[in-house]
Amino acid sequence: MSTSEAGYDLTPLSKAEIDKRAAGLSEDERRILLDHGTEQPFCGTLLDNKQSGAYHCRLCELPLFSSEHKFDSGTGWPSFFSPYDPDHIRYLEDISMGMARTEIRCPRCDSHLGHVFPDGPPPTGQRYCLNSIAMVFEAKEA
Repeated sequence: MSTSEAGYDLTPLSKAEIDKRAAGLSEDERRILLDHGTEQPFCGTLLDNKQSGAYHCRLCELPLFSSEHKFDSGTGWPSFFSPYDPDHIRYLEDISMGMARTEIRCPRCDSHLGHVFPDGPPPTGQRYCLNSIAMVFEAKEA
């Protein structure tokens, strides 16, 4: 078993477990999470969320980002300058769409989350640009 510094099990899910969890996904959720699609800008349900809490992978529920690291990038997608835990994001080179980008995926279920760009704010200079549909928000208890 592989465990993150934050204490979460990062053992990759089996294909059977991924298929079981994906059975309840909508057509749009499948297109983005499993087929590496992108939602339209300014339409995601989590773009304007200002609540305190954590953003989890829609498919396997691994915490991906904290509201403490969210910022308004003006791009139309929820943006963060740092992940919940560095091990909770997997990075892949993406040369689709005629450009070189870094795709980000969930390390546990391999769901497509979005991309990361080197034009974010301090302290990291990174902009993790996420599809709202790839995440579920869990509010922090008061």
